[in-house]
Amino acid sequence: MYQYDVIVIGSGPGGEGAAMKCAKSGKKVAVVEGYPMVGGGCTHWGTIPSKALRHVIGRLSEVRAHQSLFGVTAEGDVSFTTLIKSAEGVIKKQVSMRQTFYDRNDVNVLRGHATFVDPHTIEVALHNGAKEQFRAEHFIIATGSGPYHPPEVDFTHWRIRDSDTILGLKETPQSITVYGAGIIGCEYASMFRNLGVKVNLINTRDRLLSFLDDEIVDALAYHLRDQGVLIRHNEEMESIAAEEDGVVLTLKSNKRIKTDILLFANGRQGNTVNMGLETIGIIPDKRGVLTVNQCYQTALPHIYAAGDVIGLPSLASAAYDQGRFAATHLVTGTCSVHLRPDIPTGIYTSPEISSIGKTERELTEAKIPYEVGHSMFRSLARAQITGQAVGMLKLLFHRETLEILGIHCFGSQASEIIHIGQAVMWQPKPNNTIEYFINTTFNYPTMAEAYRVAALNGINRIY
Repeated sequence: MYQYDVIVIGSGPGGEGAAMKCAKSGKKVAVVEGYPMVGGGCTHWGTIPSKALRHVIGRLSEVRAHQSLFGVTAEGDVSFTTLIKSAEGVIKKQVSMRQTFYDRNDVNVLRGHATFVDPHTIEVALHNGAKEQFRAEHFIIATGSGPYHPPEVDFTHWRIRDSDTILGLKETPQSITVYGAGIIGCEYASMFRNLGVKVNLINTRDRLLSFLDDEIVDALAYHLRDQGVLIRHNEEMESIAAEEDGVVLTLKSNKRIKTDILLFANGRQGNTVNMGLETIGIIPDKRGVLTVNQCYQTALPHIYAAGDVIGLPSLASAAYDQGRFAATHLVTGTCSVHLRPDIPTGIYTSPEISSIGKTERELTEAKIPYEVGHSMFRSLARAQITGQAVGMLKLLFHRETLEILGIHCFGSQASEIIHIGQAVMWQPKPNNTIEYFINTTFNYPTMAEAYRVAALNGINRIY
């Protein structure tokens, strides 16, 4: 039986962050990965392929929109297989790079499924058919999450897809129903509509992405509808039936929607099935999520968990940090660094959305005196040059101290633009005010100039 100091289960962002920290601290480390290649769902069927797909769809849409200007054509159907190939090169580079991390730090990668035999032993069903047991002083569970599968939905039928299997489509459908209007649902609805697919977006709530600022949500809903997405709010599934010529979604409101494909994107669940956790006293909740303390320890202090398997914020960026923080406590017994309370969101619709900090609704409820500064992208020279003039940057700041309270961006490069404001927002007082943007010279023409415009717009509302 092999003995390690630490065994990390999962090689996604959380597992990688944990393994690297432990290895660089002198621990003997092994990583168990159920997929043939390292990287986890983030690399192989989640973040990387979906964002690469979005990028190529966006470029294709731009060419089609401006083909008369450039004298080129991009007509006809483009199969999903062709589009998804654009991601293959990126995935290969990511896998190669991440494998070198493990090789360089002498971390053994065990390819198979791990099951706990006792609190310090796991059995790994290896891909070669063998089963081997491994012991360790500590474990870090970073198995991530997967799409939620209601038992009454037949996900084995090729017309019914989830956010993992949707990438396996062989051709672009003529119509699709997206059930679930969370981040994943909105992103895929936007992508398919940009391919010319008829899209029905079914929302189980009364508005899209209600955790966002109301003005941003309104802008997203407007642009999705303007692009041709049919959005239905406050709906709930009664049944889903796959037929020869399509799939029928029946709603409890007695509506029936028939399309070529249905993407079920209503929730996630932790990847904790068949791991033997219950036998050692670690009980996942009904969605497979593990409970941890502020140091990422489970019910057994020597077993840690990090990333999507512990629930929100369920972001690849946060998972990597959580893995490092868990490993830091494992190695040193203390961990003084934690995730900041405000983590930027990145929603890759078209246009994309990113935000950090408080919304107007939250500030109003808390009775905090605030003011708003806007910069409309259509007024920025850089946006006019690139033709990406849809969108805005919105700054919320304290009316008296001018402290930045929230930043909300909707439009091209929003997820990049947000980090400029994030850096200023987290400066110690009194350097975290909009005066930084007012008194700083920005390159011209740039999208970053939106901060100066928004800050001046806001300050003019006060003086």
